[in-house]
Amino acid sequence: MVTCGKRRSSPDMRPLLMALVAAASYAAASSALGAQATAAAAPSKAPAPAKKWVLARTPDGHPDFQGNWSNATLTPVQRPSGQERALTKAQVVALEKIRSDTIERLSKDSDPNRPAPPVGGDGSTGAAGMVGGYNYFYIDAGDHMAIVGGETRSSIVVDPPDGRVPAFTPAARARMLERNRAGRGMGEYDNPENRPLAERCIMSFGSNAGPPMLPNYFYNNNYTFVQTRDHILMMTEMVHDARIIRMNATTRLPSNVRPWMGESLGRWEGDTLVIVTTNFHPRQLFWGGSSDSLTLTERFHRTGEFTLLYRFTVNDPSTFTKPWGGELPYNKMDDLIYEYACHEGNYALGNILSGERSREREAAAKPKP
Repeated sequence: MVTCGKRRSSPDMRPLLMALVAAASYAAASSALGAQATAAAAPSKAPAPAKKWVLARTPDGHPDFQGNWSNATLTPVQRPSGQERALTKAQVVALEKIRSDTIERLSKDSDPNRPAPPVGGDGSTGAAGMVGGYNYFYIDAGDHMAIVGGETRSSIVVDPPDGRVPAFTPAARARMLERNRAGRGMGEYDNPENRPLAERCIMSFGSNAGPPMLPNYFYNNNYTFVQTRDHILMMTEMVHDARIIRMNATTRLPSNVRPWMGESLGRWEGDTLVIVTTNFHPRQLFWGGSSDSLTLTERFHRTGEFTLLYRFTVNDPSTFTKPWGGELPYNKMDDLIYEYACHEGNYALGNILSGERSREREAAAKPKP
């Protein structure tokens, strides 16, 4: 704590000090009156015009997308029944209030006298199963509905016009049945390969890295873009997946080489970045099913200093009855993106498998009836 002390002036200095104070006060008052008179006499100045945003470009002349972005939003992928493409102001207020009320309710201190959860949880769905999990403080699903072209959207999907993902084809349904048959007779905890890719920290939850790169409605919906003349890197915060887009490439990988997130080739159409992705990994299913024929086309376009419009089209005639697609804004972030150490610090998978082996030993030790 800093304190200020006063030093008493000698008696013979007081008249001089009082004179100086009076002179300073008079000068300040005169200056203020003069300024007022000058302001009254001079015509009022018009406010300075707002600084116009200018699209930043890289040294090779293309739009600069570099930096950190977020696509977190409350807008769902598919349009809920009974809603139009654009929401009214009243609907937006109501939907966003549900989110803010949820944050307020779940951020309250826990009751110290609450009972312990039942052994093994209560069987509810979700990662925690009511045993324990993320505090809501860590959930960052977005606070607002997505706005595109001045419309507050009710869904990310806009094609077809009903905002719904088209139905699966008979061939897709047959593939799903075959996958189910192949998994019969094998426990879901028998080996690591039976566990979901996200749980194994191999791929992002949902379709964060995609492609298409969509929000997961949970947390970590953030990206870092790095741009050069020949490559563009899109690093996803969730599980730190990194998409590397080869620009202006003329050859593709052989059809039997299928990396995670597929093979993405990019090109510029004016100021729009167009990315076409094929060769998806067979285990990286999108929207419940995909085939070798899946082609994903994405378009990125700067619409303002702080916004990037993302559009995508899914074309998989062996899986969906017709192509479909959507759009949503990516918003500029000033915050840093930190390492998401999923695999490096993940004990869950080993614990899950060892727990199941323990249950099996207990069951084998019980006397048979």
